[in-house]
Amino acid sequence: MIAANRTRRATLKTRTRTQRATAKIRREGVATLATHVIAAGLGVKEARTVASSLRKNAAKANATGTPGVSYTHGQRRTCTRYTPAEVAAIAVIYRPRKPAYKIAAARLALAA
Repeated sequence: MIAANRTRRATLKTRTRTQRATAKIRREGVATLATHVIAAGLGVKEARTVASSLRKNAAKANATGTPGVSYTHGQRRTCTRYTPAEVAAIAVIYRPRKPAYKIAAARLALAA
């Protein structure tokens, strides 16, 4: 594949992922922490890492979220969905070290 096309496809894929996550949050009002992080601009792998750290800080922020069930590949998983305001409260407590994670935390804090 031509290198320029590869970068274009990657850019489009990232933008699409971010916009879909943002639309889902806007449409439903609540989403999992990973979805909020993807909407903030991180990739799926990084979003899982940040979401795990945010989950640990959720208790400190007294953010309970709403329990739900997500389906993927024919399996169900229990999950907790949070509003943008709850995620902003959690993101204020979160102290990342990586520069990309710091930018995502700032976007999450401003999202509410």
